[in-house]
Amino acid sequence: MRALWLLPIMVSAGCVQVSAPERPIEINLNVNVKQEVLVRLQRDAQQLIEENPELFPK
Repeated sequence: MRALWLLPIMVSAGCVQVSAPERPIEINLNVNVKQEVLVRLQRDAQQLIEENPELFPK
């Protein structure tokens, strides 16, 4: 009786296939790079404004 419920499991176990994906997994890290560029640009702009107050009146 116990062997009857094991039979479908044993039959379907041979049908499972594991294969690697066709393309490699790609991880996109553009977010961190963009944040760093924006911070540097903001610092450069602030320095330019401080060095040339006549060009950027308040």
